[in-house]
Amino acid sequence: MTTTAETGHAPGAAPGDWEAAADLRAARLEARLGDPYDPANPHGLRALFAADDRRTPPRETEELLDGAGLAAEFVPAEYGGRLTRADLLARTLRPVFRRDVALGFGHGITSLFATGAVWAAGTEEQRRHVAGLLLGGGRATILHHELAHANAILRHEFTARPAPGGGHLLAGRKDLIINAARADAHIVYARTDPARGPRSHSVFVLDPADAPPGSMRHLPRVTTSGMRGALFAGLEFEDRPVPADALVGGIGDGVALALRTFQVNRSVICGVVTAAADTVLHSAVRAATTGRSGPVARRWHKPLTGVFADLLACDAMATVALRALGLLPDRAHVFAAAVKYVVPDLLRENLEELAAVLGGRGYEHDSPEYGALDKLVRDLPVAGLGHAGTASCQSVIVPQLRTLAETAWFAEEEPPPELFRAGAELPPLDYRALGIAGGGDFMAASLLGSAARLAPARGVGGQIAALAALAEAFTAELRALRETCRQLPRHGGRGLSDPAVAVLSDRYSLVVAAAAVLGVWEGQDGSDPFLADAAWAVLALSRIGARLGIPVPDLPDGCIQQVLDELVRRYRAGLGCDLAATVLAQ
Repeated sequence: MTTTAETGHAPGAAPGDWEAAADLRAARLEARLGDPYDPANPHGLRALFAADDRRTPPRETEELLDGAGLAAEFVPAEYGGRLTRADLLARTLRPVFRRDVALGFGHGITSLFATGAVWAAGTEEQRRHVAGLLLGGGRATILHHELAHANAILRHEFTARPAPGGGHLLAGRKDLIINAARADAHIVYARTDPARGPRSHSVFVLDPADAPPGSMRHLPRVTTSGMRGALFAGLEFEDRPVPADALVGGIGDGVALALRTFQVNRSVICGVVTAAADTVLHSAVRAATTGRSGPVARRWHKPLTGVFADLLACDAMATVALRALGLLPDRAHVFAAAVKYVVPDLLRENLEELAAVLGGRGYEHDSPEYGALDKLVRDLPVAGLGHAGTASCQSVIVPQLRTLAETAWFAEEEPPPELFRAGAELPPLDYRALGIAGGGDFMAASLLGSAARLAPARGVGGQIAALAALAEAFTAELRALRETCRQLPRHGGRGLSDPAVAVLSDRYSLVVAAAAVLGVWEGQDGSDPFLADAAWAVLALSRIGARLGIPVPDLPDGCIQQVLDELVRRYRAGLGCDLAATVLAQ
């Protein structure tokens, strides 16, 4: 069992200390995991790839994470854990995901996804019980309800009908659940109403040890194409008794709880998987520089710098969304969905570009220097970054577009500047305060504010002028999007299957992605000269604009070279390709 003293958490720490404490924990975990490229390191990439080949969890590394008290990161500080702010949570998890997405899911973040409903609506007794379970080294897993466009993890669901003596009886089968066999708590989203609608499901927290004989059956383990080291298996229930006090919130609250908690899950996923792509980018820089005494070959300048700029943009989007969950909890839901909509597509495209740089080395599957590409290509879709995730994000965004166009865009005030400033004190994440409808669009307002401040620089030349032109181009796109979205039906009408509606999700999400990049660039305090300069933001916004199909200015002279120089510098200095330029173990 991991104690509070062993985790290094200081209960009651002031908000001003949260960031420094999280950075220290992340640095300690990075150091404990050691040099990922050392073939003798039992927690290095070679060992993790070998476990993936064996289709088993890396037991030695899991023991290390247990010893570091990783589960405490998922428990709110008020219940003895370390969870304060969502952006700091992602920062502390990145050392794990930088090495292995499957390890991050199989040994950790799944517990966060499962317990979110308890932190949002559980009774005091439920919260304390779940907190004690995780702090004691236990695991929780989530038994999802079925979603449209579902992948194997989200397919099939459970039903719960009232029991004659009170409580419910749980039935149904699900074949693919992370940690189904080794979880100490099952958080079940079960259908309690056969009718479709917002009150169709309820949430229950169950102890698998309490299931009477014959009411719960473990199904055989399933090997997936990706995340092969995570333990996927199934569960089948047959009239499994569910006591009345297992209900989280009220009957019919399941859909609302999913919408509230999924915005945290979506944002955290985007914040941590970017670190995994960082590892692949380092591999590509190694391939492009090893054995060369001169500069990087010109043919690799565009893909390397483009991916670097995209990763900074992804980090900006995820970080702003995570910070908004605490600062603007009643208004973050649409932006969180937009971030989850954009980041996976950027990462998939990035991996394709890096595959061209790596060439044949990208097929060295067991190589710690180059094998990360192959594994991440397989892991990303299983991690929820495939089509099912895209469809669920569209279902959040599309119903809001007409309302935003009529009431929020070009009318709302900008968000507080603390949203974009590294080091700013922010409120803690409170699941109970998260909203799921309304609330305006603070990111669209931020875009307009950035464009207005940059407007005087248009036409004067150089990188700031290019940035101003890009900000104006995205503003024009938002203006056109407003006119289109005002024509959408108020209720019903075209659904997600309509390609025209899907395009609106694309356009909107890329516009607010650009707003995040501009906001983060404006929020720089000058302590990092590279981030304070406009080159990375110009390149990132140019690539977003090209995906959107809007006119973008030519890149200023020296822009690509400036970004490339910083990328090579970070690679040689052992620094991450994130906004924090994280010091990596080596």
